[in-house]
Amino acid sequence: MGFPVGYTELLLPKLLIHTLSFLGFIRKLISTMFRYLGLPDFLEPDISWPETPPRVPEFCSVSAVLIREILPVVKFADLVDPPDSCAVCLYEFEDQDEIRQLTNCRHIFHRSCLDRWVGYDQKTCPLCRTPVIPDDMQEAFNERLWAASGIPEFYGEYSQIAGL
Repeated sequence: MGFPVGYTELLLPKLLIHTLSFLGFIRKLISTMFRYLGLPDFLEPDISWPETPPRVPEFCSVSAVLIREILPVVKFADLVDPPDSCAVCLYEFEDQDEIRQLTNCRHIFHRSCLDRWVGYDQKTCPLCRTPVIPDDMQEAFNERLWAASGIPEFYGEYSQIAGL
């Protein structure tokens, strides 16, 4: 047995969906025409049409900002015996490219490639996983990170209250 092939209830939802899609297209077409004619508020005054889409601010961790401040930026042309390409993006280096060289492992990357890597809260070399922060600067980095987090002020106030 089974269901008949021409069952009418299967056609109704499909027809309804196509009709609603077509009406949505017509609505969008009319709204666009009014917008180009300089009458965007004529049909729907509560909808605003921004000229440029708003840019979502990029979140950047405090540790990423501090690492970017610590790591030096140099021009590729200033390097002696550099590699041919960046290990992150695999593009060849050019003389005008801004480069970051890690001090622990001496690997070289495009500035934007390494900044993006660090922006994902990675604190190691993308190639060999050596820490990005040099060993002699790790303590100063931790102190700056601790101070930037705002936690010392909180615990400072807490310790004053507990001492009373």
